[in-house]
Amino acid sequence: MDILNQAGSLQALFGAIAQTQTEADLRQSVMAALGEYFAARRWMLSFANEIPAIDHTTPRLMRLALSLDYNPVLRYLVKRHAAVHDEVVLPPGVWQTLCPRADHGHVMAGPLVSEGQLVGGVAFTRHRDDGAFNADNLADLGALCLHLSTKLAALRARPGLDCGALTPREAEIVALVAQGLTNKAIGAALWITENSVKQALKRIFRKLGVSSRAEMVAKLVA
Repeated sequence: MDILNQAGSLQALFGAIAQTQTEADLRQSVMAALGEYFAARRWMLSFANEIPAIDHTTPRLMRLALSLDYNPVLRYLVKRHAAVHDEVVLPPGVWQTLCPRADHGHVMAGPLVSEGQLVGGVAFTRHRDDGAFNADNLADLGALCLHLSTKLAALRARPGLDCGALTPREAEIVALVAQGLTNKAIGAALWITENSVKQALKRIFRKLGVSSRAEMVAKLVA
């Protein structure tokens, strides 16, 4: 999927996230497009359960980067579940005294949330000679993290579904309903209208022989 050619605007990135069919594409193609959008040198999407245990064998720089006491950017993200860049929590230039890597001279991170819990995050860095991230970048990242969190919830819910005759899009809608999203939120996440979601749910109800969202979820989600 060549997302880089679609990444000229924030709206295009929302659409690319909605159209992604696998978590691997989200981590690779979509994150590369986001990295280009934010003019970042490095980028990463990670989950809390993927971070290795920290002990005496962990390199010192990684121990510091993952320490809430040492890393004010990570502390802000964990405490508030909100997008942040280094100059939100520190005076200009101070981050560079905490992180010696030149290609991490400016950092911005955003939350991945599921059912009210912080389950991971995305991070972007710029070289210390590049311009710092700003308020517009932060607002855009906050919006993108909402779409990323919703999409990841849908992709990760699929193994628990027994969707039978449902189309891939219908299965995706069921997964988002199971996450508690409204029709409006599902439409925004999948880049379709709220009415399209309503019509899709009617078709799903007919196929499954159910009459409510709760009955549908109970029948399909293991």
